[in-house]
Amino acid sequence: MKIDKEISHPIHPQHRLKLEYTEIPFNCDGCKEAGIGYKYSCKRCEFDLHKTCGAAPPTITHPFYRKCDFQLYYQPPGREMRICDACRKDVLGFIYHCKRCGFDLHPCCANLPQVLDDGEHNLYLCLKLSSSCHRCGGKGAGWCYRSQCKSYNLHVSCVKELLVESWQAMYLNVDKNKVREMQTRIPSLKGTLKNHHHVHRSGKGGGKVSKCCEMAGGAVRIIVSAILGDPTALIAAVVGGFMSK
Repeated sequence: MKIDKEISHPIHPQHRLKLEYTEIPFNCDGCKEAGIGYKYSCKRCEFDLHKTCGAAPPTITHPFYRKCDFQLYYQPPGREMRICDACRKDVLGFIYHCKRCGFDLHPCCANLPQVLDDGEHNLYLCLKLSSSCHRCGGKGAGWCYRSQCKSYNLHVSCVKELLVESWQAMYLNVDKNKVREMQTRIPSLKGTLKNHHHVHRSGKGGGKVSKCCEMAGGAVRIIVSAILGDPTALIAAVVGGFMSK
């Protein structure tokens, strides 16, 4: 797929936007969500768009909502507050909305890969959790990524919250003890799967779970890249690395 190095956009008509890469977190002026990696930017106006938001097509479909036709809106339609059905966060800017069914998706959420695969590990995007989220401990609504053996679930919303907290700690010089505290809130993927394997080591299917441990050990960090709107974001490996230690 061809990526334009420079674009014009209706919400910033005064200047063209240039594609650039940054390892410094930014706030997208389209969807109002955090971003990192590739973005379309006007340095003169300090205006930024996720690459996904800048190149968002006017209409899309999604495999989770096969009866829906989503249309891109630059502002949330209607008077009531809208919530993204993927991450359960408030809609503050760009949104894909289905008039018929009422579903809403942030552009970056709509663009999340169904399977995250870095060559060794697989995580699967799911409409609902199969077990409690390993960050919040709940089974609330919202999409999640799930390990192949289904023993590790992580809300898309929880990863977003963790990213914001991590960035605030890194860029606002928060106490290092606070950073360490945040880094222990999500049980490590490897540890969780190994414990799961230990409990079931004498039971049927233990070998399958063991294989899952090996495959999913470091995969959680690529969730971070996908949610940021840029699967190539190198900084995501740093931000998300502690999750897979």
